[in-house]
Amino acid sequence: MKGNKVAVDVPDKQQSARAVALLMVGALIIGPYVGTSVLARPNSDALVTASPKISEVLAMNEKKSPPIQRSVQTASGRISYTEQGTGPVALFVHGVLLNGHLWRHQLADLSDIRRCIAVDLLAHGDTEITPDQDVSVTANAKMLKEFLDALNIDQVDLVGNDSGGGITQIFAALYPERVRSLTLTDCDTHDNWPPEAFKPFLAMAATGGLRGTLDAMLADKSVYRSPQALGPAYEHPEQLSDDSIEKYLRPLVRSEQRTRDLQRFLAAFDNKHTLAIEARLKTLKAPTLIVWGTDDVYFDVKWSHWLAENIPGTRRRVELKGGRIFFPEERWEEFNKELRSHWQVARQAAR
Repeated sequence: MKGNKVAVDVPDKQQSARAVALLMVGALIIGPYVGTSVLARPNSDALVTASPKISEVLAMNEKKSPPIQRSVQTASGRISYTEQGTGPVALFVHGVLLNGHLWRHQLADLSDIRRCIAVDLLAHGDTEITPDQDVSVTANAKMLKEFLDALNIDQVDLVGNDSGGGITQIFAALYPERVRSLTLTDCDTHDNWPPEAFKPFLAMAATGGLRGTLDAMLADKSVYRSPQALGPAYEHPEQLSDDSIEKYLRPLVRSEQRTRDLQRFLAAFDNKHTLAIEARLKTLKAPTLIVWGTDDVYFDVKWSHWLAENIPGTRRRVELKGGRIFFPEERWEEFNKELRSHWQVARQAAR
């Protein structure tokens, strides 16, 4: 079976640890899934078939350069990033618990038309920060500006997912002149920050269970993929490799300080950050694409409508039937086609 897409143009110790982890993270995203029918607007229906299979290894085109991992010093710390390709810059921003590895398929596939950069946020990946510095979403948005300044990059095609999508909204609202185009995927929006389904995980972290949970998911990768943990964030969690889970979580436990940094990032989740920039967001003219999975337990598809209605630059809104929050790595082929088209339209509009 293949999925559908609707496009809308808008104007033992290990066993014990596993059992404990399942209990601790069970409330993170467990819950009933209600299949929502997708009603497209009359003037713009488009159904496209898509393979649900995750491709963990993307064949590299010989003409494309390989990805390179780098870091650059900023006022917010030494920021780690991976880049691939040449040309206008596309900046990809991940969400909580992950890092730039989320965007590996975008870097590999789109590097023929863009200098693709996937950054590691504060308190994530290989980015190095000082103890107790501000790691809120607004601090991360300001870090992105410092990051671009350090690399002498004036404008970017900005792409965000999950809490990274909230960060990109804040960045675009504060620094609209730096945004050539904007793409938002399932993400924190308006006052849905943090989403209800994520609050139990925040409570668990606040009571000291974060390190044990991360260690358990690393010791037994099936815990990560389980219905009680991050499994429901994927259409096909069984196809996510151990290597990817390792790349996401290992940096978060390299030291007690790194885990504390993540805990502070979680503790700073507050919708005051998105509400504070809402008036500016409603004036954003940058060409905007919104792509949303319809089976996301965190971010209901209604939030894609909210964004489309409140960002004046919105050109197109796409629903991926059955898609979940991390569809950029599962259904990357569909998503990348949307990005290519969006960037082309944005370029033509800028002429």
